[in-house]
Amino acid sequence: MAIPNLFHESLKKVDWRTLTRPVILSVLVGLVTGSAAVLFYFGTNSIEHFFLDQLADYRPPGEGTSAILGLGEAQLDSLAMNHRWFLCLIPIIGGLISGFLVFKFAPEAEGHGTDAAIDAFHNKGGHIRGRVPIIKGIASMATIGTGGSAGREGPIAQIGAGFASFIATRLKLTAADRRILLLAGMAGGIGATFRAPLGGALFSVEVLYKNPDFEHEGLIPAIISSITAFSLFGATTGWRHLLATPEFAFEHPRELIIFLILGLLCAGLGKLYVNCFYGMQRIFKQWDFPTMLKPAVGGFLLGLLALVVPQVLGSGYGMVQAALYGKVALWVMVVVALGKILATSLTISSGGSGGVFAPSLVIGAMLGGAVGASAELIVPAMVHDPRAYVLIGMAGFFAGVSNTPIATLIMVSELTGNYGLLAPLMLVCAVAMIVFPRNTIYQKQVRSRLDSPAHLSEFIVDVLEGVRVDDLRDHGRQPTLISAALALPEIMERIAAADGAYYPIVNEQNQMVGIFSVNDIRRILAEDLPPSLILAQDIATSHVITTTPDESLTEVMRKLSSRGLEEIPVVDPESPKRVLFMLTRRAVLARYAAELETKKEIYTTD
Repeated sequence: MAIPNLFHESLKKVDWRTLTRPVILSVLVGLVTGSAAVLFYFGTNSIEHFFLDQLADYRPPGEGTSAILGLGEAQLDSLAMNHRWFLCLIPIIGGLISGFLVFKFAPEAEGHGTDAAIDAFHNKGGHIRGRVPIIKGIASMATIGTGGSAGREGPIAQIGAGFASFIATRLKLTAADRRILLLAGMAGGIGATFRAPLGGALFSVEVLYKNPDFEHEGLIPAIISSITAFSLFGATTGWRHLLATPEFAFEHPRELIIFLILGLLCAGLGKLYVNCFYGMQRIFKQWDFPTMLKPAVGGFLLGLLALVVPQVLGSGYGMVQAALYGKVALWVMVVVALGKILATSLTISSGGSGGVFAPSLVIGAMLGGAVGASAELIVPAMVHDPRAYVLIGMAGFFAGVSNTPIATLIMVSELTGNYGLLAPLMLVCAVAMIVFPRNTIYQKQVRSRLDSPAHLSEFIVDVLEGVRVDDLRDHGRQPTLISAALALPEIMERIAAADGAYYPIVNEQNQMVGIFSVNDIRRILAEDLPPSLILAQDIATSHVITTTPDESLTEVMRKLSSRGLEEIPVVDPESPKRVLFMLTRRAVLARYAAELETKKEIYTTD
């Protein structure tokens, strides 16, 4: 009986509200992003089938073991492919549609998407406009479906992040919670689309930073969301891996020398890729031409390139699949790798909508395949299976240009179902990243948590130890108290001339029962409701974060940071419902600057 009683007592101590809330929200985000991934998957495939397959008669190598069996003993030793002459014009259609939608309705949906989600996390409190995921989805389907050299990870990352941000905003969550849900949305979209639930979760928390760092607070919600989205996506589209591979294994340590060389080459080609990508972007931005039409121009130039190297169109996974089974000639792999760099730059840097993950995998796979085939010719005794270099090149190249070594090696293992090469994968990913540590395809990455505005306040609290809230009483703001029964028009009159952005709600006894901000009013104004029927108590939240005069500024800064607040009510310890004054983040930061300057002077004097 002692064990059941102990178990019962332990359950009673669990804070079920704290435990279940993030789980439920993560599952909700996973369901929404999983559904969006399914729609995006079928939409892109349908458009691609109509324009490229039926209209242009363009049929590149397929994915999966059935595609390999279809090739038989044949080897792809030529760039020539069957297609109709107007194939080169089809990417223009996607560019026109994408350019119109993006630059007319949501300019932040331009480009590869992941950068926009990273920027929203660091600089915008996790906020993404509600229209962005819809515009991004349609524009990306148009770009990818008409042959654009782009992937699905960027769009689905921004789509998932956008829906998660929308949910967080509708539920009136704090900026900190919104950022965590944004990561869960990214993880759900990527984990589902690439059938890589663990890789998707790790990618969302690792891609934020250039240095090896993780947003560890978001890992569990990201895992839950990714599992949910992956399960929904798999149940709808099937459970097979994205790419089929032979049974690779690492059994010859001497090959590490060649893998080391491959890592160095991945870093070098990655540097060329990033320079080409952003160099092309600068050219398009400086060009005095209607912005809305630039993606169509990029599509036209892509079409011209496709007349010479048609393999650069679309995702390119078919070429990777063929290379994984040794069906692609060495020189073809070199040409496709270089052509894919130019094609991706023309597609996305011109303003087209699509991701860089799939093209990066193709470039890396072709590089790896070329290195493996060359090594077999030069030092055959050292090469166990040249086809394994295709898989390792995929991971190493993308790790080098994204600064996500852990997520990438896990994701590549998951999307191929092959875990036999983890040791060389780790080596190549690490080498590719450390050779050019600041080289990244994601410009919005910051170096570490220390450099993220989202975490600024976490690293300044130590200076504030020993300083009390009461020390800032003279810098506090007199609260503007709003009666709970006051209607919106009267509220607007009261706060029109008031300072600050937060207003406590009080009852008839002048006791605080809630609080609202200017942003809450903006949100309620967007709803189609008669203003006279909206009362203060309808706008406010009843869960108020407060502080007291004797509390340290360290704890106050943690409260402000964790909830994304700009002001906090200071209440009477003897009467917690009575507001003494409002303390702003600006006042705390000003005191921090003063304390820091004082400590610098003392240190200099000593």
